[in-house]
Amino acid sequence: MNIEAGPGQLFTTRARIADIDAVVALVNGAYRGESSRRGWTTEADFVGGGRIDAAALQEIIEAPEQAILVLRAESGILACAHVSRLDASVSKVGLLTVRPALQASGIGRRMLVAAESFAEEAFGARAMEMMVVEGRDELVAWYERRGYALTGETRPFPYNDERFGVPKQDGLRMVVLRRQLRP
Repeated sequence: MNIEAGPGQLFTTRARIADIDAVVALVNGAYRGESSRRGWTTEADFVGGGRIDAAALQEIIEAPEQAILVLRAESGILACAHVSRLDASVSKVGLLTVRPALQASGIGRRMLVAAESFAEEAFGARAMEMMVVEGRDELVAWYERRGYALTGETRPFPYNDERFGVPKQDGLRMVVLRRQLRP
């Protein structure tokens, strides 16, 4: 991974403590509130409040079995993804985020590939898992086109943890998707 971006270049790096405010703004702006409606990945109809806060992001950055990857440009951070080790062969990707105005430009695909490569190299992952709010059919279809498949497993939305937002409806669940990276 490269460290800095020069004019006209994009680089994927691990987020640093100095990036926390920019990443929190990126994630919350893309997932929640009116600004998220400019993109197609909004969760604003399902969940309100913030998607992540500075304290949670700092915990992730400092954890040895987790990383926040960011796609940097001279103009700032364009995208991010959270990668964590679940066990010796499976990693999880979450918080895949692209500035709403840049969605559908290929940046999300690029960030997902970077997250998968990082999981293989840093954690020895042979498979990736993710969760998506149930009912986000367009988003699930996007991941399916990238090789992910619904596992049939659902998990309850974390209702009692406002770090993930405030649900706007009862019965929210997360669907689990998985992709084999290598045998």
